[in-house]
Amino acid sequence: MAHPAPNTMAPALFVSHGAPTFALEPGELGPRLAALGRTLAGIRAVLVVSPHWMTRGVRVMAAPRPATVHDFGGFPEPLYRLDYAAPGTPELAREALQLLLAAGFEAALDERRGRDHGAWVPLLHLLPKARVPVFQVSLPAGLDTAGALRLGQALAPLRARGVLVLGSGSLTHNLYEVGARAADAPYALAFARWVREAVLARDAARLLDYRRLAPFAERAHPTEEHFLPLLVALGATAASEAARVIEGGITYGVLSMESYAWGAPPVD
Repeated sequence: MAHPAPNTMAPALFVSHGAPTFALEPGELGPRLAALGRTLAGIRAVLVVSPHWMTRGVRVMAAPRPATVHDFGGFPEPLYRLDYAAPGTPELAREALQLLLAAGFEAALDERRGRDHGAWVPLLHLLPKARVPVFQVSLPAGLDTAGALRLGQALAPLRARGVLVLGSGSLTHNLYEVGARAADAPYALAFARWVREAVLARDAARLLDYRRLAPFAERAHPTEEHFLPLLVALGATAASEAARVIEGGITYGVLSMESYAWGAPPVD
């Protein structure tokens, strides 16, 4: 399916959401997402693909008022009081479903699913007023990098309908090493630098084969689900669109918060 011209499309983003505590500890990335969010007045809705909703086949959130799901344990109590009360959008969910079916995905609507923290934690910074409708598309279990790129390609036409496509993951995601170092881990920095170069070069072939080509890939991502949303976001972009880096630094010594934007205006 052909992509619309870039100047008619809502942005596409890849955001590193880090740990759930990002909701309360904005660090370097939070203020940059807030500044970006202030430029998004014209968007109609946000579609989020998060690693925290994985299903057999693809599911599309169709609840008119999705709940805020606190899908984590052992964190500070104030996190569990947070609510992101943006409406859903069953109409656009049905449009997304038709695009996915047309692209050959096994897909269905889910009218009960709430929003997981991969969606609402970064949105607390990006769109804190929670007025723009937000819905999610799941990651199908067993998805590989090529499938993630194809998922983004299937959803790309929604950008011409004013839907911001947000892949929410983490540029590095080795939870076994969280807090193990006082300084930023060299391997996480090296991996993030390699990914940045490939993203800025629009080198999809390298990103698809990152597990073999990138330094420390398996250490940066013991499992792939937090990397795949980057491929979804890239797949939703046109070949002429250049990525812009959103600096995020490193949290907990090993979690790179670097993020990327396509089709969004630059912000300080």
